[in-house]
Amino acid sequence: MPERVVKLPDIGEGVAEAELVEWHVKVGDAVREDTLLGAVMTDKATVEVPSPTEGEIVWLAGKVGDVIAVGADFVRLKVHGGAAAETAKSVETKSEVAKGEIAKSETVKSEPSASALKPPARHRGVTNNGAPHARPLAAPAVRLRAREAGVELRHLKGSGPAGRITHEDLDAYLVHPPEGRPGTLRANTQVTEIKIAGLRRKIAEKISLASASIPHFTYVEEVDVTALEELRATLNKDQPDKPRLTLLPFLMRAVVRAIDEYPQFNARFDAEAGVVQQHAGVHIGIATQTPSGLTVPVVRHAEARDLWDSAAELARLAEVARAGTATREELTGSTITITSLGALGGVVTTPIINHPEVAIVGVNKIMVRPHWDGEAFVPRRMMNLSSSFDHRIIDGWDAARFVQRIKALLETPALIFIER
Repeated sequence: MPERVVKLPDIGEGVAEAELVEWHVKVGDAVREDTLLGAVMTDKATVEVPSPTEGEIVWLAGKVGDVIAVGADFVRLKVHGGAAAETAKSVETKSEVAKGEIAKSETVKSEPSASALKPPARHRGVTNNGAPHARPLAAPAVRLRAREAGVELRHLKGSGPAGRITHEDLDAYLVHPPEGRPGTLRANTQVTEIKIAGLRRKIAEKISLASASIPHFTYVEEVDVTALEELRATLNKDQPDKPRLTLLPFLMRAVVRAIDEYPQFNARFDAEAGVVQQHAGVHIGIATQTPSGLTVPVVRHAEARDLWDSAAELARLAEVARAGTATREELTGSTITITSLGALGGVVTTPIINHPEVAIVGVNKIMVRPHWDGEAFVPRRMMNLSSSFDHRIIDGWDAARFVQRIKALLETPALIFIER
């Protein structure tokens, strides 16, 4: 069967070579006259090369990214019938760039001759039964617009010759996309402006002040809370008439005991005056998520509260904070803060200090992890404490000792109940 060679046509403007950017066919494909074979690009234009005749692809010049010289072999076809007679006269295609498609900008749109024969279904945007095909016909400029808009061209039905998808087809699809079409991706250009006001504005101002004015450093330590969780479950079971205990009352008591030894962490720093106000009373802020945003109600004089009193006050403050009825007195005056995301606590966090305090203790979620006991790995309930400190006032060594003391109290919870 005779073979016909399609050469890369003269693109004009003194161009001697072009980069292959796309193949529309593969070896073994049957093509008809004006079926698009591939596309090449120069620094000025993208050109699509059509087939000059009907035939079967037997050879392609290279792979995407290769540079091909003008006049070099581009595609080879097996031809037969009337095409064979034409091949006897010439084995080279006419260099007619007009049959290619040039996309010098997004506004350039061109279509093949209306006399082009209708290609087989696999070369059109849709198959005979209307199902989308992975290789629809479209100019590079149309393909680029579709990619930028998140549209899969295989879901469009082209109105151009041979089922080619045009700019107009793409415009119509973007204006009226089909409802519920599976696999359809399209750009969503909606922008919603939300005014930052009320509590959210106050939160933004305070967090910005804390982040900008306090040189933070974060210290993370792993804590084995297996014994504590067993104790908590026992106390809840044996004391059903008392407030239900969560982890936080134990942590509050541990923080109070640690502050007995390291009072510099229970403080507020007045940077303008250059004065640290170290408090004897421990007023623990509890970061609480509410429907309106983050608030920090304060458990005052935690040093004077036992586990159950702490639990009751925590529950009361959480309720008024979420209801939006907390008073100014209940939301101000903390000297150190605890922050917890509960079950969503993650593995590690980097809490922002509640300005103008100098320390914040962060609780991460409890997970069962393998722990080496000296002889074997055993399952233990583990939790990380992620705590941040004001490095202007707190040194790293002191922060580590403070957290290690809290760790020791939580890992041996009986120590929490021993009076000094």
